[in-house]
Amino acid sequence: MNWITKMFSSSLGQKLIMALTGLFLCSFLIIHMVGNLQLFKHDAGLAFNKYAVFMTTNPLIKTTSYLLYAAILFHAFKGIALVFQNKKARPVKYQAFDGKANSHWSSRNMGVLGTIILVFVVVHMSNFWAEYKFGHVPYTRYTENIQTGEIQSDYMPADFTMNSKMEEQSEGLMKVTIVKDLFRSVELGFKELWLVALYIIAMAALSFHLYHGFKSAFQTMGLNHKKYNGAINFIGIGVFAILIPIGFAAMPLYFFIK
Repeated sequence: MNWITKMFSSSLGQKLIMALTGLFLCSFLIIHMVGNLQLFKHDAGLAFNKYAVFMTTNPLIKTTSYLLYAAILFHAFKGIALVFQNKKARPVKYQAFDGKANSHWSSRNMGVLGTIILVFVVVHMSNFWAEYKFGHVPYTRYTENIQTGEIQSDYMPADFTMNSKMEEQSEGLMKVTIVKDLFRSVELGFKELWLVALYIIAMAALSFHLYHGFKSAFQTMGLNHKKYNGAINFIGIGVFAILIPIGFAAMPLYFFIK
């Protein structure tokens, strides 16, 4: 056990933990992105609200979410700590050091980018996750025609409550769903310019963070090889540094413009 402690307390060990937690968070981004695409469905928010219920009631998802919260906090604070350790280890800059020539801008500013993302996560969690779990999110009643697929929605009274987040029942050809309406909270939240601006800035920071971090994680794990580098660069840049940040930024813009 002593060698394990030494391993993970060493500089290499800490970078390895950062790599593993970073890749775990990358897998979450894909899942979260796919789920949040339900926001674009023209069903008055029914699909997204069902997704929110599933993500907050499924036992496996709930257990995994605690690992996710721990990974976010650890990755963020350990990353900031490593930045300060590196600066402390080299308090005097090299006289002939040209940072632009030796590394990408994102690699030299991972601490700043990570801090922006951490601020965004705190705001995001307090506005939506905490409000959904502990605040008062109103209910909406959806009536769906099983044959035609037509959906009608009606807001429930503000003081309406249930013992569960969602109830479903059939009434002839109609399927009735009463569910906590997180979609409405998102729709209203993204009418605020400051919140939309924060999301766009945070997604830009996430893009640069992943541009360097994804490839760096595989290098730390010893998978920097010409046989794999092409695929790693394509996924890291094309998917994580471009598609995912654009997809997340499109959501607040969509509601703000709409």
